[in-house]
Amino acid sequence: MLLAIEQSYDPAIKQLRKNYTSPSETTVTIDAVARGILKSCPLVVIDVTTGRLCDGLERMTIFKADPLFKALVSSMTRKADRERIQRVATSFFGYVMFSHAWQGNEPSFQDVNAVESVWNLPNTPLSGKLQNFCKETRRLGFRWAWSDTCCIDKTMSSILNQSLTSMYKWYADSATTLVFLAGVGHPSKPGDLTRSLWMTRAWTLQELLAPKVILFYDSQWKPYLGDTGTNHKESPETMQELVNAIKIPCGTIVKFSPDDLGVREKLHLASTRNATMEEDVAYSLIGIFKSDIRPHYGEGANALGHLLEEIVARFGEVAVLAWSGKSSSYNSCLPDCISVYSQALYNPPSLEGEGMKTRVVQLRGKLSKREALSIYKQIKSLQPARFAARRLYLPCIVFPVRALSIQGDHRGDEKLYHAEVSGLGSVKFTTTYGLTPGKQKKLVFVHPWIRHIRGPSSGVAGENDTDTDSDSDGSAGSDEDASSHAVAVPQAGGYARALQMIARLGQPFNALLLVRQPDGEYKRVAAENEIVVPGLGTDVTPKNIRARVLEIL
Repeated sequence: MLLAIEQSYDPAIKQLRKNYTSPSETTVTIDAVARGILKSCPLVVIDVTTGRLCDGLERMTIFKADPLFKALVSSMTRKADRERIQRVATSFFGYVMFSHAWQGNEPSFQDVNAVESVWNLPNTPLSGKLQNFCKETRRLGFRWAWSDTCCIDKTMSSILNQSLTSMYKWYADSATTLVFLAGVGHPSKPGDLTRSLWMTRAWTLQELLAPKVILFYDSQWKPYLGDTGTNHKESPETMQELVNAIKIPCGTIVKFSPDDLGVREKLHLASTRNATMEEDVAYSLIGIFKSDIRPHYGEGANALGHLLEEIVARFGEVAVLAWSGKSSSYNSCLPDCISVYSQALYNPPSLEGEGMKTRVVQLRGKLSKREALSIYKQIKSLQPARFAARRLYLPCIVFPVRALSIQGDHRGDEKLYHAEVSGLGSVKFTTTYGLTPGKQKKLVFVHPWIRHIRGPSSGVAGENDTDTDSDSDGSAGSDEDASSHAVAVPQAGGYARALQMIARLGQPFNALLLVRQPDGEYKRVAAENEIVVPGLGTDVTPKNIRARVLEIL
């Protein structure tokens, strides 16, 4: 019909051509939509009908040979319906992701390609695990399946890196994720899931949170707790078990977004999980933190350093500095392992409501408006924390140590120290660092929780030039002196807001201990426990507030 219209000499008939679309034009539209969908799919998947590994080009070829494709083209004569094409193509390319704990020499990309199909793999328990996953995928009505064992060519670093950085999105966009709990016997019992090996592995955290639809199976490939529902994220019993175990709201588990949890909450979730490869502790969190770090196996513990550095650099978030234990070789302010984030943090008593009013009244009797605004300007002008060349530039309030002594008995390298600190008084702490009273380089305690001091509604000042400060109040010659920044003083209610900020500054806080290096930088002295200091209370004067940006190695 289109040919007859195109060959007609009648202009009115030729005009009708605009109302119709040709099969070739429809095919072009379908092709564009399908390619867009495949860009968000895993690079390689298993065709569970044949057991072969298929890349995007092969999947497109299979799609075009399917009767569904031909029916789609022939059904559109007047206009290509992109919405319908999107629905049909999305359904066709829908894939199922596999989540499990590795158990040894799992079938690899090369193993499957060598025998051309997962169905031709040797008769071993691990081959059987992969085949059972494919069988269950097929039973659920899907054609495409993905497993981290055989769908990534790990001999090609570019493919491996792209897969690692895309994996969170692949799980999030999957039609279903099947979780195999190898150590959970049949019949399964409540609590088996959260006691399973699967719950201890680093990669399985994102495999739990990212998918919208998830199904758990015991060692016999039977639904967990006999639940034959289509989505175990809709199972009250299973979800309550997970809520009790990982201590986040049910709604967050069911419909997780990386923005749902704070930095510290995410690190706490990851802190109890383990990985065979040291780097995977960090790489498994790329999606959860929306990180841009590039995987590079061989960097060891530096991978965690890169991740934490990016968190500080991207968000100005210093919550990653709240830990006790051992310092990383990456930077002394970062920990050497993620497990430290399982520690409960010290939280100062709330100062809201009447408590804040009382403290402001007390401060008003001790600080003039000029003094209060002077302190306000120092703190308000501090720029966010940042990293450069593994050096942390940390905004903080500095409290110099005037005297140091060793207290009582000590165990091994761990010693109890007593410090007299300017503005804070007496502070005790334990460390294996090996400090020498009387011969020690300059020590300072610092308050780095500037966001807390500023309060929930205060912003961050813009970029300003900095001056150097070489006085003897505990700052290095190269430290940035916040008092030299030009910051607009608040007008209406400025005195009250300044006093509220000072009230928060006066609270007890978890301090970091730093030791000055020969060239003026600092290193963190890692302590065995949190160093909680009493704070300034209401004994605050502009003289004992030293707002600085310290350079930390």
